[in-house]
Amino acid sequence: MSRSVAEVPVGMQLPAQTFPIERAGLVQYAGASGDFNPIHWSPQTAQAVGLPDVIAHGMLTMAMAVRVVTDWVGDPGAVLSYGVRFTRPVVVEHDTASQLEVSGTVRSVDPAERTAEIDLTAKVAGQTVLAKARATVQLA
Repeated sequence: MSRSVAEVPVGMQLPAQTFPIERAGLVQYAGASGDFNPIHWSPQTAQAVGLPDVIAHGMLTMAMAVRVVTDWVGDPGAVLSYGVRFTRPVVVEHDTASQLEVSGTVRSVDPAERTAEIDLTAKVAGQTVLAKARATVQLA
């Protein structure tokens, strides 16, 4: 069930969430997406192209971040549009999970269209990994 336009003011903070990203999840995502680029699973390949270690798939990072919106609005089908700009890769070290910290704020509400724009902030280790992350959702 989607949120009502009457209960969504501009400036409303969505509940922040933290998502662990581990190497096992990168392998699972590669299988599901068909993206087997070795920079996502081979430290040697990642380092050979100048990365410090393997990196998370951009689309995986993007999908995890929008969960803050879908969990808040209550209906994944309520997301009308979503876009981001990738600012830096999410490095996933061998023995530790990277922590993707995501928060959101209602940027605008259109009562006539019953929509809201949500700005997201996504960081790992204090560094922004997604910029201009914005979703538009349909409200009830």
